[in-house]
Amino acid sequence: MSTPASDLTDLIAQLEEQERRLRFSSFSNDDAWLLGCLIADMAGTRDAAITIGVRRNGQRLFHRALSGTSADNDAWLERKCRVVDRYAASSYLVGTRFRAKGTTFEESSRLDPDHYAAHGGAFPLHVTGTGVIGTVAVSGLPQAEDHALVVAALERFLDQQP
Repeated sequence: MSTPASDLTDLIAQLEEQERRLRFSSFSNDDAWLLGCLIADMAGTRDAAITIGVRRNGQRLFHRALSGTSADNDAWLERKCRVVDRYAASSYLVGTRFRAKGTTFEESSRLDPDHYAAHGGAFPLHVTGTGVIGTVAVSGLPQAEDHALVVAALERFLDQQP
């Protein structure tokens, strides 16, 4: 079942707005740890079996696999993060943009699907004045839920900043 084009247009606008709004003034190794722990806590309250990753400039700063996950979740995390690294946009937004064009990322990106996955769950870490410096990602839930969990965690984390 395909999604109507108007729904995809609305979803793209919502995802783009999230990326404009959820930006950092700075992002440290300690921030990565705190953000990763926040996501783990949020997942725990939902009994969500997810793997969590936070990276900056290619360096893994946080990684945690909650109970019920497997190495497959690590592979999904890697593939989704590569999409963010390449497109400087959330993996969910990238995949949705392809669907809005009447195709899929796998069919039209010309990228190896064993290395790239434009499915929800990886979000760019954007520092104002610097640009995208890394990713925060989860894997284990349906893609819209993966994305929503990351967004909720970013909103909570940024709301706690001075």
